[in-house]
Amino acid sequence: MTTWNSIPHQLTDASSKITFKKTDKKTPYGTAGTVKQHKHWHRCTHTHDNILTIHTHGFSTVDAAQSLLNKLIRSNLVNTTNQVEVLQRDPNSPLYSVKSFEELRLKPQLLQGVYAMGFNRPSKIQENALPMMLAEPPQNLIAQSQSGTGKTAAFVLAMLSHVDPNNKFPQALCVSPTYELALQTGKVIEQMGKHYSEVKLVYAIRGNKLQRGTQLQEQVVIGTPGTMLDWCLKFKFIDPKKIKVFVLDEADVMIATQGHQDQSIRIQRMLPKQCQMLLFSATFEETVWNFAQRIVPDPNIIKLKREEETLDTIKQYYVLCNSKEEKFMALCNIYGAITIAQAMIFCHTRKTAGWLAGELSREGHQVALLSGEMQVEQRAAVIDRFRDGKEKVLVTTNVCARGIDVEQVSVVINFDLPVDRDGNPDNETYLHRIGRTGRFGKRGLAINMVDSRFSMNVLNKIQEHFNKKIEKLDTDDLDEIEKIAG
Repeated sequence: MTTWNSIPHQLTDASSKITFKKTDKKTPYGTAGTVKQHKHWHRCTHTHDNILTIHTHGFSTVDAAQSLLNKLIRSNLVNTTNQVEVLQRDPNSPLYSVKSFEELRLKPQLLQGVYAMGFNRPSKIQENALPMMLAEPPQNLIAQSQSGTGKTAAFVLAMLSHVDPNNKFPQALCVSPTYELALQTGKVIEQMGKHYSEVKLVYAIRGNKLQRGTQLQEQVVIGTPGTMLDWCLKFKFIDPKKIKVFVLDEADVMIATQGHQDQSIRIQRMLPKQCQMLLFSATFEETVWNFAQRIVPDPNIIKLKREEETLDTIKQYYVLCNSKEEKFMALCNIYGAITIAQAMIFCHTRKTAGWLAGELSREGHQVALLSGEMQVEQRAAVIDRFRDGKEKVLVTTNVCARGIDVEQVSVVINFDLPVDRDGNPDNETYLHRIGRTGRFGKRGLAINMVDSRFSMNVLNKIQEHFNKKIEKLDTDDLDEIEKIAG
């Protein structure tokens, strides 16, 4: 192994299944579109083999025994030691927080849904955010929360609480930056609304083709910015003036990315003044915070302190290599020394991801490949199979860096460190990537592959940004590898 400049520091350590049209199209990593049908997803139409079309109705019933089991299993998962900083819109108003969901005086159906998801008590972000989001009159909120601390459940609970089930038209919009995150949010809504069958949801995503003149009766709409804007402006499926709650999920991406930013602003401008605006994300750079406050009137703000921004439940290491082939051999050594339940491996390009997936598959690993050019039904099928444990390794580009929940993931490997278009360290993407492990307070492991002076410099800057020590790992020493799994 080549020895690059070591890192200078004196730092402290700190399923819901969706109905698709099944195809016979083969990929190198399985059959596209082979996902299970869920009996509560219907009114689907199929325009051609590679287009997903979904229209959803209702929620499933809950198995009481399984709900109790979930509650017991996850009783400690939402507990974190992180502190949050709350900046109130009105500093003279009392600051409320809650220690139990009962204090929120939720509708009984929603409280049952909360328990069915396995939550005993609110996480830190939920303790502070939910009283603001559920207040009457509604209050706007910009909130930062780490991955795995319940932010999605928080804004889903707010949406379901504010809609009127007797009104059969869209009242709550949630915009996500990717198709996968939209599906993830929908899964949370279905789980949370298991006992609230009067409220229904529909997806505004690429591929969900509705006939012109369709009058939506679903109260909740989840989707991506472009399709959501079309449904509001071009097709008139949604009357923006009737929207009560507008959520921007992963808001840093939404407002920092050209295109998504413009589309989100155009949607927001069509909404009534009394519409509640909720922006959630795991990270916000200062410029993004400033912009968010400009587009969200009179917000309450919940921020994480910088020293708590990275997940303390994740052990971070780096491995020195010469080439992608050496990185692959290091990866094989890691797999040969420790037991890994499931792992996510991030690559910078589709070409590298495809090469690595092929090499791992030839070594006998159960590998799934996920990248942005795949058809929507193929991407959903890959995520579904990985979440079900049918594949143990997911090789992906940044399309999967944010928000995809797979609780069995114990290791995240940065085969390529994340950089922006100018070659600078992408600290937010790094945080989102390693946030796929260590979810809900579980211990996690992140390993970074370094194959040049440039990538070592990137790693140095990432370490300095988060003020967290990243230890060197010698993958030729099997005893040393075994120690990191302890």
